[in-house]
This record gives sequence, structure tokens and C-alpha cells, in this order.
Amino acid sequence: MKEEKMENGSKKWGFGANEEVNTALDITIRGILTMVMDNLDAGDKRQIIPLGHGDPSAFPCFRTTHIAEDAMVDAVRSAKFNSYAPASGILSTRRSIAEYLSRDLPYKLSSDDVHLTIGCTQAIEVALTVLARPGANILLPRPGYPFYEARAAFSNLQVRHFDLLPEKGWEVDLDAVQALADENTVAMVIINPGNPCGNVFTYQHLEKVAETAKKLGILIISDEVYDHLAFGSNQFVPMGVFGSIVPVLTLGSISKRWIVPGWRFGWLVTNDPNGILKKTKIVDCIKGCLNICSNPSTLIQGAVPQILKKTKGDFFMKIINILRQASDICYDRIKEIPCITCPHKPEGSMFVMAKLNLSLLEDINDDLDFCFKLAKEESVIILPGVAVGMKNWLRITFAIEPSSLEDGLGRIKSFYQRHAKQQ
Repeated sequence: MKEEKMENGSKKWGFGANEEVNTALDITIRGILTMVMDNLDAGDKRQIIPLGHGDPSAFPCFRTTHIAEDAMVDAVRSAKFNSYAPASGILSTRRSIAEYLSRDLPYKLSSDDVHLTIGCTQAIEVALTVLARPGANILLPRPGYPFYEARAAFSNLQVRHFDLLPEKGWEVDLDAVQALADENTVAMVIINPGNPCGNVFTYQHLEKVAETAKKLGILIISDEVYDHLAFGSNQFVPMGVFGSIVPVLTLGSISKRWIVPGWRFGWLVTNDPNGILKKTKIVDCIKGCLNICSNPSTLIQGAVPQILKKTKGDFFMKIINILRQASDICYDRIKEIPCITCPHKPEGSMFVMAKLNLSLLEDINDDLDFCFKLAKEESVIILPGVAVGMKNWLRITFAIEPSSLEDGLGRIKSFYQRHAKQQ
């Protein structure tokens, strides 16, 4: 057979781009926010107001505790953490996380239940990888965190969406979960406190979620990266509380509670007092996956026990109070903007979902168009709801300086007034 040649006579190149990567870029928060920011007007000299991404670490009021900074310095200077770490992480660090998480559970975790990851992102990657057998499907919330969809596509794991119900405080539609599941369903994902909804599930609702999962014979992946960032009427309850009902993979990190997302330290924890995940070889598969992955930096691993042990409650209360104040500002100012409505006041995490009423706007086609034009005209960045599975909604973060939040929401109001449909 004659080989295909290029114009210069050489053999045709045997490589090409992985189209799955390009598709994933289009559906991730980073990818869509990059598209929104491409519309910024370089001539606008006002401060850019970032209401799209949940990273408050750039703002002075959200600085992490000196305990965490000192722990990192101590880890470097000790010269004890310059070597490679075991695949699942340094034993003392895993033990400290087990103790930290066990405070909220009716049973005790051991270091064997804890696997360290490069942020919560890698924990998601590992969890979906170990579940991705041929023909399997996973149930994801809508709205949700789109990295799950992107990662599932890489693992050839089919995705099915169940709705969160705004009229019920963004509770899980459990009837939909039962209707979606079949013999190939392996797990369902919940995010608590909620990204993007700002909700905090009650104990009673989480118990119903656990009982539903048990009935279906599936495990629960509980994304708790915003653990304890709750400032409404509902207290944060970890899904692991119900580990005796259904096996739970808890995903978490220090990124949000300690305001250090760039430190890239997280964990994947098996909440499984009945040993089901061991019997089904899921634990072995997690270890095998981590054997071929990179580890978190040994420096942050070395610092974490001190961070968890020595951080005082007043630091956490300060962060909670700032978030509560900011969420109040956000909710109240949204009420002053007729074209967007918030069905449920945020009670946790750093976000709120607001519905866009296009009928009140003259020349806005959809949520993407709204965000593109808002960036260009007002230098305000917000995330279009289509990025999290809710077309013609908006996800707004309030985890910034309160004065900047006031400014940004004021600009959105001005944007509305400029584009309001004439009566």
C-alpha cells in the first residue's frame, strides 16, 4: 500500500490533538470564564470585579491564618519533608486528617481511610477513575460543578443528571434519582455546602439521600470542599455520618476553609464502617490509581498536622462572619436588579444562583450574551449558568471584599438599566 505523503514529500504526521481535551475546555468553569474575560474592554480603567471564580485569597480580608503560614515555614526549615512520600500520603498527615474529620462523625476514621490528593480536583479524578467500568453511569447534580462532567468524559463514564430544586432550597430531587438509576449506575454525587447554589443540606435530607442510595445499591461521592462554611440556619453535616447506611467517598481539602486554594492539598476518604468498599476492591483500586499519580508536595503534607491542630476557632468565625455579611449584601442588592432573581438566600459556600429574566432586557440573547456584554461594558465578571448546567441563570460569587462586591452589583444594576426593555 502506498503511504500517504504531505506536500513536501515526507510521510504524513501520525499525531493529532485529543478532541476530548478541546471539548472539556468548553465546559469547564476556567474555560468559560476565559471566554468571558476575553470580552473585557482594555480602555475601561475601573477595577475589574471578579464575581465569577471562587478564589477569595487575593483579597486582604480573606487572608489565611498565620498558623498555616508558620506551619509551612516550619515544614521547610525542618528538612524532614524533602523526600518522596508514600502513594497515599505521609502517615502522620493521614492520621491527623482522620482525627480532624472524625470530630463530626459517630465513628472513628483511621489513617487507612485517608488518601491524600493534589487538591479536591485530583480526588475527583481518582474517584471517577476507580468507578469507570465499561457501561457504567454516574448521577450528577444539575446545577453542579462541571469538572465532574469533563472528568467523566475522559473516563468513558456515562453521565445522567438529577435536578436540584430551587423551590425547596436546592434539595436533591430524589424521585428523579430513582428514575435515572439502573443496573449500571455506580454512584451519585452531592456537593455540600453547595457549589453553585450556596445551599446547605439538612441532616434529615442527607439521611434520605443515603437511604435512596442504599436502595439503589450505589455509593455516594460527597464533595465537601466547602465543609463548615455554613452561615445560615442549617449546620454543616458531613455525609460520612451516614456511612453505616451507604458507603461514602468524601472529597475535601484545606483550600476553602483556610483560604489557600493555591496550596493544592486535598483528600479522598472512605467512610465505610461496614467494609463494603474493601470487599468490592474499591479501596485497592484507589491505592492502585494513586500509585500512578503525582502526590501533593511533601512540604504541605508536612505542614497540615500543625495547621489542623493549632488553628483557632476565632479564625474560622472571622471567615464565616465575612461570608455572612457578603452573602447578605449579595442577596439584598440582587433584589434591586429586576432582571435577576435569587430563589434561595445563600447559606453556605461562596456562591449564589440567580435566574435571568430575558423578557425584561432589550438586546440580550441568553446568559452567555449577558455575561459577555457585562464584562465589556462594566468590567464585571460573572459565570453564565450554562457553565453549571442551568441555561439563563447566573452564578455569582460573593467571596470578595464587601466594598468591591457592592461596586460590582451596582455596576450590574447600571447594566440592567441601560439594557432594560422600554415599556
